[in-house]
Amino acid sequence: MQVLDVPKVDRRARLAQLIRLYEQGQVSDLMDRTLYKLFSVEAAEEHKAINLLRSDLDALEARFGMESPDFFQRFENGEMGDDMDHIEWASLYQMYIRSCKRLELLTVEE
Repeated sequence: MQVLDVPKVDRRARLAQLIRLYEQGQVSDLMDRTLYKLFSVEAAEEHKAINLLRSDLDALEARFGMESPDFFQRFENGEMGDDMDHIEWASLYQMYIRSCKRLELLTVEE
């Protein structure tokens, strides 16, 4: 498979161009299929990341006997200290939340 060099372009300008094409009905079936595939691949990759993060969070929750949302709230309030395991847990939880939000954006049907 040949990988194309992607020129340095402003993403916002490129997205605005794509929106204009859609608004004017100038989109081909190829563009529709490509966008569908792009979102599907990105969603699948995000789902894998979520599963890995969830596995790590499950292990930490079992180890410390606390659910991640409860832990994170207490961590944010300064109740958990600066133990390296707690810092890692907080980071993993934030990554998990971001990944879940990204997956939702990738899979929402409007």
